[in-house]
Amino acid sequence: MGMKVLLIGGGGREHALAWKIARSPLVSRLWCAPGNPGIKALAECVPIGVEEVEALTHFADEHRVDLVVVGPETPLTLGLSDALRARGIAVFGPSRAAAALEGSKVFMKDLLARHAIPTAPYRTFRDAEAARAWIRTQGAPIVVKTSGLAAGKGAIVCATLEEAMEAVERIMVQREFGTAGDEVVVEGFLRGEEASLLAFVDGERVVPLAGAQDHKAIFDGDRGPNTGGMGAYSPAPCLTPALTRRAVEEILLPTVRAMAAEGYPYRGILYAGLMIDGEALRVLEFNVRFGDPECQPLLMRMQSDIMPFLLACANGSLEGMQVEWDERAALCVVMAARGYPGSSPKGDAITGLEAAALLPDVQVFHAGTREENGVVVTSGGRVLGVTALGHGVAEAQRRAYEAVERIAWEGAQFRRDIGYRAVA
Repeated sequence: MGMKVLLIGGGGREHALAWKIARSPLVSRLWCAPGNPGIKALAECVPIGVEEVEALTHFADEHRVDLVVVGPETPLTLGLSDALRARGIAVFGPSRAAAALEGSKVFMKDLLARHAIPTAPYRTFRDAEAARAWIRTQGAPIVVKTSGLAAGKGAIVCATLEEAMEAVERIMVQREFGTAGDEVVVEGFLRGEEASLLAFVDGERVVPLAGAQDHKAIFDGDRGPNTGGMGAYSPAPCLTPALTRRAVEEILLPTVRAMAAEGYPYRGILYAGLMIDGEALRVLEFNVRFGDPECQPLLMRMQSDIMPFLLACANGSLEGMQVEWDERAALCVVMAARGYPGSSPKGDAITGLEAAALLPDVQVFHAGTREENGVVVTSGGRVLGVTALGHGVAEAQRRAYEAVERIAWEGAQFRRDIGYRAVA
């Protein structure tokens, strides 16, 4: 008998996870809650929302699920893993307490400070006037962040004092990000190149994935407001094998040991957003799940079966494991709805999905889509993650854009320069 797996989520990251899990010979049945039209071809979609902790736990219990894989951060911060573990169900994803690494920037920064793990200098504030006063003493550039979850949009890099004051106003006074902005972290601006290093973690051991780099800004040349991510590629040339080893030894392992020492062992995927400046290596942020869209190119490059890694993280047994990678590069271009990252209309019919899927070494991952009368339509800001493999980032880029050109809907927008740093 194969294993029964329940995947939580309905975005691009979850489509990539479903695609990878469905290929495992260890899996006999795969459900996804709530899923999307792309996932429907790989798994049985179940109409339960990602925040419905009780309903998800009940479903896993009733269907005797062997492993629950949690895609997004919100159910983790709501304690879904704890509810499942309490019923004896194996789960890939950290506990509610450990998910504070992403759920609370204040918790994360304080933990790093206590354990001398390198990060930007910072202060935390609950009062807007106090935040403004400290910012004046620091000068710009400076970074203002919501402590809570803001869908990847809560970190504002301010080039001038004026912009920093405006960021405090937006977060703490106008409450643009709701309760995520009850507390803010103001931190020093770090120079260098940003890269993402993700790792499987079983509570004490760390198995790194390949490096990746994402593009947060909405417009070409990394301009305009930040989004949840407009594209990503792997490998990241700036994350050399030597730097990857150092990141594991100096950042990932010390963080995992710190979490265990303080009583909330970390299990699942740990995503470190790193700033690399020459030899200096610092933490920008941690996420407690696969990055979206980094997940898409990483899983396309991953040659190993993912299931043994997911199970080992859940059961605390990563000892001696390592991931085998396709030596080719992968690149993902996010196609977003008009208006994104602001509010975007829903319900625009998407054409060309079949034509794009015919291209070799291309996968079109669905993020914000739904089906209406047999037609796939837009239903979110980031709609698709068009991902391709190629010999080198330039070829992966060319293939991904060839697929993008086949897909259309009213007002579709995407960056035309994903991967430009690596190609240069």
